[in-house]
Amino acid sequence: MDEAQCSAWCRAHGLYPSELARWRDEAMQALADPGDARAEPAETRADKQRIKELERELKRKEKALAEAAALLVLSKKLSAIFHGAADE
Repeated sequence: MDEAQCSAWCRAHGLYPSELARWRDEAMQALADPGDARAEPAETRADKQRIKELERELKRKEKALAEAAALLVLSKKLSAIFHGAADE
């Protein structure tokens, strides 16, 4: 596109020509150097291991939270029963 067509297209889509040029430059840089974007196999393995550890820890904490919530509900029910029995 020449400059006039580019400006008309940008106006129609609510953009500035400078934004379009910046996006083009960033896309060209990303395509020119794809080696930096790809992770090393060792990093990928380490990331997967870290994800597994975090998921395991999350499951453990969810179980602990569920247990604490259940104990809290039971203690409230127990106190309601005994306070009701003491009043009678």
